[in-house]
Amino acid sequence: MAKRRSKGTKSQRGSASEAGGDNGSLEFGDILYEKRDRVAYVTINRPEARNALRSQTREELAAAIEDAWLDEEIGVIVLTGAGDRAFSAGGDLSWIVDPERKVDNKFMLVHYRLATAMRNCGKPIIARVNGYCIGGGNELNMLCDLTIASEDSIFAQAGPLVGSAPIWYGMQLLQLSVGDKKSREIVYLCNRYSAEEAEKLGWVNKVVPKDKLDEEVEAYCNRLLEMSPQSLRIAKFQLNFASDMATPQITQGLELARFFMKAPEMVEGATAFMEKRKPDFYSVK
Repeated sequence: MAKRRSKGTKSQRGSASEAGGDNGSLEFGDILYEKRDRVAYVTINRPEARNALRSQTREELAAAIEDAWLDEEIGVIVLTGAGDRAFSAGGDLSWIVDPERKVDNKFMLVHYRLATAMRNCGKPIIARVNGYCIGGGNELNMLCDLTIASEDSIFAQAGPLVGSAPIWYGMQLLQLSVGDKKSREIVYLCNRYSAEEAEKLGWVNKVVPKDKLDEEVEAYCNRLLEMSPQSLRIAKFQLNFASDMATPQITQGLELARFFMKAPEMVEGATAFMEKRKPDFYSVK
């Protein structure tokens, strides 16, 4: 399939973007951002931490997606993780065990901002999953419109395993993708699922050999770029309509996070994770 080239489109890797006009210059530390052939590529660039998500990461992801939203030359957004080990292994738990750190308003804001950008930009977002897609990483995946995964990818939720819960679109969108009973199994038991299993469940759209992942993502992008941008925007909003009804649930869940994110059970869960041992929740008081 021939590539479509966009006139005047710029490329950025973790530096500046001018395409948004009013957005001005964007400086990134946790992500890479590049535009080519009418596609915006957004890459979580924390491979040493398996692309774990912290507030800075979410804020930068939101800024990049907003920039792609405003750029009329861009028709598709691809979201992925750097390296070959993880799309994202979830939220960064290191701050949970730090008594000086709090669940502040910025933590809340970046969740709202990123989800709003992904849900409302009106452009298809493809998750290019390469490795672990777990916890908050899978919630990020669920916020994407389409998912293409390498055959060695692993999918899971991990909330209850670390004293948390996937309240940020994880539970809400899993129910629509895999059904009620299966989503309860995924969330309650925190089991891990192969890419093949995830595809059969309707969790992802397509699974391909690792060396074919970029080729398949490009094919999806090229096909989407043949479509009317207005029609895709309308289709996205209409398909989002039912799950948009979960917005009050998301808001309530994020407010509850103010309490459980630093609660004793989550501190124990985060500590156990970092110490590579099983948590002992029943000993926590």
